[in-house]
Amino acid sequence: MANLDDVAKCFLYLDDASEGDGISNLKLQKLVYYAQGFFSAIFDNPLFDENIEAWTHGPVVPSLYRSYKEHGASRIALPGEFDKSSLTKEEFELIEEVFEVFGQYSAWKLRNMTHEEDPWINHEDQADVIPFDEIKNYFKKRIN
Repeated sequence: MANLDDVAKCFLYLDDASEGDGISNLKLQKLVYYAQGFFSAIFDNPLFDENIEAWTHGPVVPSLYRSYKEHGASRIALPGEFDKSSLTKEEFELIEEVFEVFGQYSAWKLRNMTHEEDPWINHEDQADVIPFDEIKNYFKKRIN
């Protein structure tokens, strides 16, 4: 299982390598959510262990939010080096595919997309943890 910090750094690395528009904390949260969803749907296991919660602006991993909240809505620079070997081949390829598909969208577009998806909708009023199985089952339906 991947370390959440490595998953986040991988997205930042991919954005830097492609000379992308930058990734804010809000966008990073949504990319990590999509990576968790598609990885769990394909491999039947979580990509990372941390819980995802339903917050006002969509799915959020609280510890990841706290790690990057100082950046606000600004671009997050890749903190140090990213070591690809910290992820398995399957983990890296899945993150790369999520970045290619979803990384093109703005943070607010991604936020709005998650607001139309059952895992967030089912928990938005409680502002609580979105159960892993609910995320996995939702994304299984998306890939079938």
